[in-house]
Amino acid sequence: MNEASHHVVVVGAGFGGLELTHALAGAPVRITMIDKRNHHLFQPLLYQVATTSLATSEVAWPIRHLLRKRKNVTTLLGNVTGVDRAGRRVLLEDGGSVAFDTLVLATGARHAYFGHDEWEPFAPGLKTLEDATTIRRRILLAFEQAERETDVARRQALLTLAIVGGGPTGVELAGTIAELAHDTLRDEFRNIDTRQTRVVLIEAGDRILANFAPALSAYAQTALERLGVTVELGRAVTELDADSVIFGDKRLPAKTILWAAGVAASPAAEWLGANADRAGRVLVEPDLTVPGSPEIFVIGDTAHVLRPDGTPVPGVAPSAKQEGRHVAATIKARLAGMLIAEGTRSRIAGDLATIGKRAAAIDFGWIKLTGWLAWWLWGVAHIYFLIGFRNRLAVSLSWLWIYFTGQRSARLITQGDDDKG
Repeated sequence: MNEASHHVVVVGAGFGGLELTHALAGAPVRITMIDKRNHHLFQPLLYQVATTSLATSEVAWPIRHLLRKRKNVTTLLGNVTGVDRAGRRVLLEDGGSVAFDTLVLATGARHAYFGHDEWEPFAPGLKTLEDATTIRRRILLAFEQAERETDVARRQALLTLAIVGGGPTGVELAGTIAELAHDTLRDEFRNIDTRQTRVVLIEAGDRILANFAPALSAYAQTALERLGVTVELGRAVTELDADSVIFGDKRLPAKTILWAAGVAASPAAEWLGANADRAGRVLVEPDLTVPGSPEIFVIGDTAHVLRPDGTPVPGVAPSAKQEGRHVAATIKARLAGMLIAEGTRSRIAGDLATIGKRAAAIDFGWIKLTGWLAWWLWGVAHIYFLIGFRNRLAVSLSWLWIYFTGQRSARLITQGDDDKG
């Protein structure tokens, strides 16, 4: 490798891409960071934007600002549409291209509808800031429209919110929406009683939080039910539209339906012509390179990585950050003419999910926690991973305000024309 001119192109400024870029500080490389958005997003708290707890600026930061002190890093706003493996070029939507010596694809995942993409307009998922503000708008508009609705059945449909998928995102959405309806908004309307709002969590499996220990799943379900959430298990969604969702033999009239049931990787495998798993994740080598292309790495939600026990590495932020550091170490070792251990070891701290503002479930494997203590540990963990003191302080103060008053201040209905309700 030519140390003076080695060019590393990173596609995606998520947890993995940023961690890689930071870990390459001081290395003899030029770095180009390409992302189709101008901000890094703290996805674990995105549901709090969707449910009016936090503002968008509290969970997202401009990429250029984060990398402003790295003079060897160039940031480009662009949409990648392909990779020329033979020519070592990244292809952009506007017809441009960027040459690379080493390429790292950290392009994340998107929500998946299991072959029913026609459901997306009626049941938005939660992966981007745009998704979050769309969901927030639909939730708040449902209450506004119910306030003016005189037909009892239509009003009840407006006051029914269905969440499809009982993983951490679905559980966190359901709990927070229930608190919003039953607590925050209860004194603000005159023609409706928001405490009569139905929040229904639909899970095809036999328990929510399937990746957690069964006892924690049971605890989470009980905690949700105490908040007034109806949990429907063992019935997969077979149809949905702007007015209702059908699961099993039930039809639930609901004007607000949210999707938290599945994800698929970005189209990186298609760009590369590489083998992928059923979720579209690239099947990588143990060192995270693409088979046949040692100069191309894939990390994070885009990669299918196996742990020593043969189970897939989960698509969570700590995994992506670890993989980013491993790839950075590999690049630096190659530049120095050294060898590096072939595989990357995944050390996952545990699974975490919050249920409203006073309960959570944490599964560290060796220890399992629930209740108030778990909620505080969940909060500390998320505050720790936020970027910058100002953001940590702002989010901490917002949470304390919600905890003691029940009020959520980010209840703005922003302009949009995609509402189906």
